[in-house]
Amino acid sequence: MAGSLFLGATGCGGDGDKDGLPKDYKVVAGTQLCGGNAISTDASKALKVITGVSRFEASSKGYTVAEAAANLALATPGLTAGREDACRVFTPIGTPHFNLRITWSLADGAPTGTPSPKFTVLKMGEETLAGTEKAYVFFACRSDKLIGSSGEAHIVIGVERGGMPRDPQDNVEALKDAYATVAHSFSLAMAKELRCEKNGGLPAKPVLDPA
Repeated sequence: MAGSLFLGATGCGGDGDKDGLPKDYKVVAGTQLCGGNAISTDASKALKVITGVSRFEASSKGYTVAEAAANLALATPGLTAGREDACRVFTPIGTPHFNLRITWSLADGAPTGTPSPKFTVLKMGEETLAGTEKAYVFFACRSDKLIGSSGEAHIVIGVERGGMPRDPQDNVEALKDAYATVAHSFSLAMAKELRCEKNGGLPAKPVLDPA
């Protein structure tokens, strides 16, 4: 199933090369994913920690920060009941299958309550939660692009591993840092695309020290 998203998005199922791949099938570096300005060099390295590879299936054309930001701006001031897809990351065909789902959602305010102990809380945005198979960045955005919400929104960016959970064994901290780095990268790109004041309070580089 490694190429299922790409094949479905392009509709090339019966129009492939002799090896069975679509004619426009591409494998790219991590920095070229999700529109090309969402995954930093640090986040690309973090993807290798998470997936074990440094090359990935090219993202479909609709999976860009610009598209995600436009959809989010249209959704405000409403709240999203679930998480909306912003991008998907797949390992290439012929390598062990692995996929990540990058999402956005809208909350009614800053996060409250005590996070699950499986997460490490980091000092980024309103709150950042880093786990071994997922991470979430919460940040407040005030922007003229968010007209329907009086110019302010509380945004949650998530990075989640697809498939069954697995035991991280001895690389717990490395995985938490990696997921947080990818989530920070996409969050900062989203904040810049939305023109959030002070980039939504997000640092230029990921802060991985526990809060």
